[in-house]
Amino acid sequence: MAAPWVLFCSLCVLRVVLATVYFQEEFLDGERWRNRWVQSTNDSQFGHFRLSSGKFYGHKEKDKGLQTTQNGRFYAISARFKPFSNKGKTLVVQYTVKHEQKMDCGGGYVKIFPSDVDQKNLSGKSQYYVMFGPDICGFDIKKVHVILHFKNQYHSNKKPIRCKVDGFTHLYTLILRPDLTYEVKIDGQVIESGSIEYDWNLTSLKKMEKSSAESKDWEQEEEDKLQDWEKHFLDASASKPSDWNSELDGDWQAPMLQKPPYQDGLKPEGIDKDVWLHQKMKNTHYLTEYDLSEFENIGAIGLELWQVRSGTIFDNFLITDDEEYAENFGKATWGETKDPEREMDAIQAKEEVRKAREEDEEDLLMGRFDGRENNFRRFHKRDEL
Repeated sequence: MAAPWVLFCSLCVLRVVLATVYFQEEFLDGERWRNRWVQSTNDSQFGHFRLSSGKFYGHKEKDKGLQTTQNGRFYAISARFKPFSNKGKTLVVQYTVKHEQKMDCGGGYVKIFPSDVDQKNLSGKSQYYVMFGPDICGFDIKKVHVILHFKNQYHSNKKPIRCKVDGFTHLYTLILRPDLTYEVKIDGQVIESGSIEYDWNLTSLKKMEKSSAESKDWEQEEEDKLQDWEKHFLDASASKPSDWNSELDGDWQAPMLQKPPYQDGLKPEGIDKDVWLHQKMKNTHYLTEYDLSEFENIGAIGLELWQVRSGTIFDNFLITDDEEYAENFGKATWGETKDPEREMDAIQAKEEVRKAREEDEEDLLMGRFDGRENNFRRFHKRDEL
């Protein structure tokens, strides 16, 4: 009976080994996070972060993350990692965000930057590859941003993706696959998916290159058709002259009995495409070599956002190429503390209700006592008169 279990464990270990984890941050080593994360000094008015698990949590240490601390501020902070390219690979970006203050207006998203980003001068003008996560402001904006950088422009997903608006911790996951499909998950559940081409109104260069290759095949096919067509107009009875020198004169071809009718702007039957179309497709290679969701030099993750009311906590950052690893990591972090977090919040809420009730009763009793004392004073004063 032990053999299957050993095999299962071995497969799990193999899966972890095969996964590439580019960045992972759980803030489990206390204040040493400051050695890995760089606060931007681009603006002296930028808000500051602290390490906190908040007023309620599932686990005091495991739920500690970067918390915004000042109202009405911009925030800019980032962490660097070894640069990599996701070309031909799946890219998974995942993290948890908790709007403990019941966000009224502010961002809860992350940005993925190229490795040459200037961390000390990080700001809203810093170029990024991917922007992903919730954004809330008033009654109108309660959305999940998914913005991709392509051909020197930022492109937003055209589908409205609603974010969570309560005060609990939620797990956000973005998956970009090399086959140009994607998924957006919240708390492990897929809430949106589809085609990067269609949902961002973009055109894949891979598809264009494929079309160009198909055009080359078509060109060869049509060239063969032309040669076959021309054979109908050759003098089949003609023979190569005895003094014909192939090295000097080239390959000998029989003379034509008459001019092919497809010349002078015409084309033979069976050729149903125009040559200009192929020439147009041949010129697509001048475009950038990267595709819609492929980024050559990923090297940093950061928080660059605005908040009216502070208190948001960011935790459990992960960038990997393995969807299953991300799922398991989410279960081992957010999955283990989400229920205890809600239980603690419920206990605190009941305690607040109890205290409020006791205060109301105390105020009521004090009001009655004050009323009796006032009546005694009025009665005593009347006797004196």
